[in-house]
Amino acid sequence: MTLSLVNSSYVVIGIDLGTSGVRVVAVNLQGAIAVQATRSYQLLTPQPGWTEQNPDDWIAATFQALTEVVQQLEDYQILGLGLSGQMHGMVPLDAVGNVLRPAILWNDQRTGKAVTTIETIVPRQELIQRTGNPAITGFQLPKIVWLRESEPQAFSQMHHVLLPKDYLGYVLTGEIATEPSDASGVGCLNLGDRTWDLDILTALDLDPQLFPQVIDSTAVVGKLKPEIANITGLPAGLPIIAGGGDNAAAAIGLGISSTNCDRGSLSIGTSGVIFVPLAQPIPEPEGRVHLFCHADGGYHLLGVTLAASGSLRWYRDTFFPDFSYDELTEWASSAPPGSGGVIFLPHLAGERSPFLDSEARGAWLNLSLAHSKAEMTRAVLEGVAYSLRAALEVIEAIAPTHEFVATGGGSRSRLWLQIITDVLGVNLAKPMLTEGAAYGAALLALVGCDVCPNLETVFQILPSTEEYTQPNSHAVYTDAFHRFIAIYAALKSIN
Repeated sequence: MTLSLVNSSYVVIGIDLGTSGVRVVAVNLQGAIAVQATRSYQLLTPQPGWTEQNPDDWIAATFQALTEVVQQLEDYQILGLGLSGQMHGMVPLDAVGNVLRPAILWNDQRTGKAVTTIETIVPRQELIQRTGNPAITGFQLPKIVWLRESEPQAFSQMHHVLLPKDYLGYVLTGEIATEPSDASGVGCLNLGDRTWDLDILTALDLDPQLFPQVIDSTAVVGKLKPEIANITGLPAGLPIIAGGGDNAAAAIGLGISSTNCDRGSLSIGTSGVIFVPLAQPIPEPEGRVHLFCHADGGYHLLGVTLAASGSLRWYRDTFFPDFSYDELTEWASSAPPGSGGVIFLPHLAGERSPFLDSEARGAWLNLSLAHSKAEMTRAVLEGVAYSLRAALEVIEAIAPTHEFVATGGGSRSRLWLQIITDVLGVNLAKPMLTEGAAYGAALLALVGCDVCPNLETVFQILPSTEEYTQPNSHAVYTDAFHRFIAIYAALKSIN
């Protein structure tokens, strides 16, 4: 297809099947969002530490959002649709494609025993060398092992297992497929050849046929089924593009490319995520940060702290529910850097990078009668920054990066951005638009529909960076960061 990028009568659609809801965007050929819609769905917590969702809820919400978007696109021709979504979840299907049980999500913690089982059979160092990561409770592979051990009847009926966005792709097209950026978070994708590692699966006595075919992120999964077209108003036969896992797709939307490894991204959402692109797969020897495929054909390192904005939300909802985030950050701004010695550990949901410690817990330390809500609030902001630095120091040993694009709800706070900049000692760039994974999925669809020959062409239409934040108090935070690490170690020994 040959289309001029200045033609404004064409759009591509991107979907982000997130944890709290689905977002659908229509993007024109200049990279601007023409229409968008969101729908939420329920999070199920049947036991402490368990998180599940009903895939039927995903589909119903997605169809509603798609219908709303299509109804506002009367003057546009829709060229294709790209997929993105939450990673690591398990959607088990029977022989005719029916869902066998609710999907187990990325932040579910039930699989500790399964992780031990996997690493007893396949040693951790071998897993890291083959897949880029150790076995981790949130990944899909331990969920499959858990299913075999805890729900053997469901496991015996399982013919396919899909990731959340790939299940949506299956519903839309009837085709079963995945792509490398999401598949590399399953736990058994060989990063060297981007295929399922048969040695690992054989050792675990798992049938490779359970897993979908791995295609490129810009490849076409299939064409939209007529019955889905009738429900949503989308054109029948619309190309559905494989897309990317949420972090990789969001990075595409920011122009973060493995062909230019000088710039990464830093998301301050519910979790905090540091994304650093790589041209070649170089795992961290101890697996303390993730190594995944990027949606552009390269690779990336990923450091994750589980409660970034989530810590601030918990703090406000628990202690100051009648106050706004702006008021909280105003209090924090009146406290000095270092919060008068108060240190907060944001391990309210355990911790991922670099500790891989699901039992880690949050804490305030060094409180005195002289401290107030100002120091306690600033300590929360600083504690999240320290947790990001702990991950970044591991990443820097492999891929030194001195500039990051800041995104997520927390990046709207100038104070928090400055604190993170000072703690990490890096420049943070604030983009003009931060549209997230749905936007990146739409950009991947531009290539998948042959509107653009490659992603480098797509990146040229992205808006430029709006402003920069540079460190000016990095030295002030060095001692506090070292105390943060020592406090974590001390509390771990007690817990």
